[in-house]
Amino acid sequence: MKDTLDRLAEVLESRKQAARDSSYVAALYAKGLDAILKKIGEEATETVMAAKDGERDKIIYEVADLWFHTLVLLAQQGLHPDDVLGELERRFGLSGLAEKAARGRDEC
Repeated sequence: MKDTLDRLAEVLESRKQAARDSSYVAALYAKGLDAILKKIGEEATETVMAAKDGERDKIIYEVADLWFHTLVLLAQQGLHPDDVLGELERRFGLSGLAEKAARGRDEC
């Protein structure tokens, strides 16, 4: 599956140089950060609604949209999926409560 993330990251990176009318992602990049964040918010909401409906295929579809738009954000910010995978790897073996305490914030 990492190959899929790497291939997608390459495509998203290439779209940063593309004309805005050449692809959906190029147009989204041209609209800027706020448009990307709005799209992530929409996809997160649709993911929650799909989960509430409990329909497996709908959940998969909406999570794919959410992940995709999050990957667009990463590329727009000059980050790669490996940056996030590295953070997840770092957390292996840590208690969720210990990791949260180490951040010093009151988050879930």
